[in-house]
Amino acid sequence: MSDRSARSNRREFLRRSAAGIAGLAALPRFAIGRDPAIARGYPQNSKVRLGIVGVANRGNDNLTGVAGSASAEIAALCDVDASYLEAAAPRFPAAKQYRDWRKLLDEMGSGGLDAVVVSTPDHLHAPVSARAMRSGLHVYCEKPLTHSIHETRTLIQLAREKKLATQMGTQIHSLPNYRRVVELVKSGAIGDVTEVHVWVGKCWGGRVRPTDTPAVPATLDWDLWLGPAPQRPYHPEYCPGGWRAWWDFGNGTLGDMACHHMDLPYWALDLKTPTSVEAEGPPLDAESCPSWLIVKYAMKKADGTSVPLTWYHGEKRPPQFAEGLLPEWGDGTLFVGKKGMLISDYDRNVLLPQKDFATFVAPPVTIPDSIGHYEEWLAAIRGGTPALCRFDYSGPLTEAVLLGAVAYRSGKKLAWDTAKGTTGDAAADKLLKREYRSGWTL
Repeated sequence: MSDRSARSNRREFLRRSAAGIAGLAALPRFAIGRDPAIARGYPQNSKVRLGIVGVANRGNDNLTGVAGSASAEIAALCDVDASYLEAAAPRFPAAKQYRDWRKLLDEMGSGGLDAVVVSTPDHLHAPVSARAMRSGLHVYCEKPLTHSIHETRTLIQLAREKKLATQMGTQIHSLPNYRRVVELVKSGAIGDVTEVHVWVGKCWGGRVRPTDTPAVPATLDWDLWLGPAPQRPYHPEYCPGGWRAWWDFGNGTLGDMACHHMDLPYWALDLKTPTSVEAEGPPLDAESCPSWLIVKYAMKKADGTSVPLTWYHGEKRPPQFAEGLLPEWGDGTLFVGKKGMLISDYDRNVLLPQKDFATFVAPPVTIPDSIGHYEEWLAAIRGGTPALCRFDYSGPLTEAVLLGAVAYRSGKKLAWDTAKGTTGDAAADKLLKREYRSGWTL
């Protein structure tokens, strides 16, 4: 048997292993468990061959995360900046190197790889992930899953059709604190939750488009970095890190952070979809995302009831801060219940008022620890249980986040029909899908 045939047979086994667990996606999240079992008959010493698209900054974190797994092999590295590629390559001397992710997928997507890790700026998440999945590759993609709602739905559908193992990079989901908060909420520690508030202190936005045109760094392929985004001159304001502040590349602080923080109420309250969303912020700028934002969602739960959820960033905060009811945390999530309140961030949680919970006994641990955010995905590829932040879960979460940006940009309170994928407002619906630059497709 040729090496190419062997690789194709091995990858087909991986695909079938992932397909065999697809039915588990319909089970309750706690019923899935944490069994990282390798598929029967899969060679224990055989590794998942990974292509890494984006190897610096957040990409370096993801590269390090998957490379640390005994079940992963870094088979290819790709980055539009040759200096980043040069810095990463010595750690993986056997990995092939690419500047263009399309060439990587064309050359290695039909047998040389099993999966890809996507750590590009947001505007490239969907094009890279979609092309990879159409090649039959499993995908790990950074948050937010996509730049537009149309892209989100495309990736969800592709993952289902191809029966692929997926995971979005909401790493906090796999840490113990979120599990303990979910247990507290579900146990009724604060009673029925009547409202939720989520806030973040950072700001990506309020910028003015630069007018100078410095030279493109010799190591950077600027046209590839732009990808499907409209043509504009290079500027360090956008690349490598400032892109989040610009509508062409990101969705500001909301797009950057809400998938991490709104993930907690999504999990704890079994949220499904917004039924309405409205937003307030500074006057809309056609180029740059807002420096502050308040987004009000009516969120439908799995049981058919709804709960209000409000997002804040910039200097905006829930009213409970002004009332002196909360500790001065920079970022966090507040659950307001009929018996009290619960505040949490990534690492802490506190029941309030503390005097009312002085003798409180925490509920039993019912959610097992994660085997690790990357390990969940790698285990799913090899026939284990589905990763918790697979696209079926993280896609709807991303969609809700992006609807907040659509509401702000439309300047209207929007109803959301999730079945039809429409707000019912023609102007707002145009914001659900973005036009790609000529030569680029989803």
